[in-house]
Amino acid sequence: MLGTMTTDAGASPSSARPPRRRAPAGAAVLREDVTEAIRAAVFAELAAVGYARMSIEGIARRAGVGKTAVYRRWRSKLHLVLDIVSALAVQGLPAPDTGALESDLRLLYEVTSRALRHPVVSQILPDLQAEAARNPDLAEAVQRALRDGQESVASSILAAAEDRGEIRSGLDRDLALDLISGPLYWRAVVVRSPELPRGYLDALARGTAAALRAL
Repeated sequence: MLGTMTTDAGASPSSARPPRRRAPAGAAVLREDVTEAIRAAVFAELAAVGYARMSIEGIARRAGVGKTAVYRRWRSKLHLVLDIVSALAVQGLPAPDTGALESDLRLLYEVTSRALRHPVVSQILPDLQAEAARNPDLAEAVQRALRDGQESVASSILAAAEDRGEIRSGLDRDLALDLISGPLYWRAVVVRSPELPRGYLDALARGTAAALRAL
């Protein structure tokens, strides 16, 4: 009925969180807790069955909501995954600020390694990469998630190191970013080594810092 606000399936109007601003007549109130439950269900479903076998029905069942609640937010499972993967790229990583190039790199590698080796992430990344080879839209989103956030932080590390005089100005930024970002992705995503050798992150930070100084 015109002028009546609707809520997600299974949620009573009294339990819906009141909007900060008045919603237009007929607009749906999309509860944030339901949205977050659906997002969490997507990650779990990707890890369990992979992108190809994942379905809106399975996501809704895992999230404890009706299919309508999913479709109110996303038109298809592709749009749902694109949205979630793109959001990861926007969030990015915190930029280390330890005052030295090598320790900045060491902290970045610690955070990145933990993220890449998370059980859910390590399961879904290879599947998404395989699906991305057949889907240009998904490929672009996965590329942003894997590259842009990391490159933004790496660029901040390089800029700080340049300001401190640890590396020369005008070095090849693309090559520098490859040196910083490449090894961990190779280990975690391509080789998929179950454990990093002892002292690997220390040696990687030390070696990368030396290589950057030599550019």
